Amino acid sequence: MPPLALFDLDGTLADRQSALSDAVTGLCRAHALPSAAEQWLRTELADRANASDFAQLRETFGLDVPAADLWQEYVDLMSAAVTCRPEVLEGLARLRAAAWTIGIITNGAGDIQRAKLAATGLAALVDGVAVSGDLEIRKPDPRLFELAASRCNASLADGGWMVGDNPAGDIGGGHQAGLRTIWLRGRPWPDGLPAAHHVVDDVTDAITILLKETSE
Repeated sequence: MPPLALFDLDGTLADRQSALSDAVTGLCRAHALPSAAEQWLRTELADRANASDFAQLRETFGLDVPAADLWQEYVDLMSAAVTCRPEVLEGLARLRAAAWTIGIITNGAGDIQRAKLAATGLAALVDGVAVSGDLEIRKPDPRLFELAASRCNASLADGGWMVGDNPAGDIGGGHQAGLRTIWLRGRPWPDGLPAAHHVVDDVTDAITILLKETSE
């Protein structure tokens, strides 16, 4: 079986924070929202976003625009703003050329995560995607890892790797799923969580580690 590598999306393959800032700014300008609404959005959407956030925004600030329209506008703005660096795309292409099976496992709403994957070009480089919003199961739940593997026509029983920036969700979840792990350092590491197999500063370093595994 080809080796399996699962990657987190936001903060690992794609720059969500910069896109979030641009999308919130654009949304607030388009609807002339007060600064309090902008600050509320930046706080509420800091880690993740879904349609219910925009129903709450509409209610809290008495907006006339339908919540579904606000959500779709945000999805469009995010997909237009999100980026994946060329060297990351090139690294994934090299993994594919080295016969790796590549999957993405991400927490978030299905429509916005898939819009990001399409906009960045990542969708064309992976074998399968599992999004928490599709099943209401979130990392670190092993069932989401099982789904990601199955969508790649792979099995966790054959082992593999998980690469991500979230200690509990990505690394803890990867351990629970029986995968080896590579952590992109940045977030605080919680007490009691087993160490990752490798720690790197950039996802391209993780890809280099995986490629070395193949060549050894």
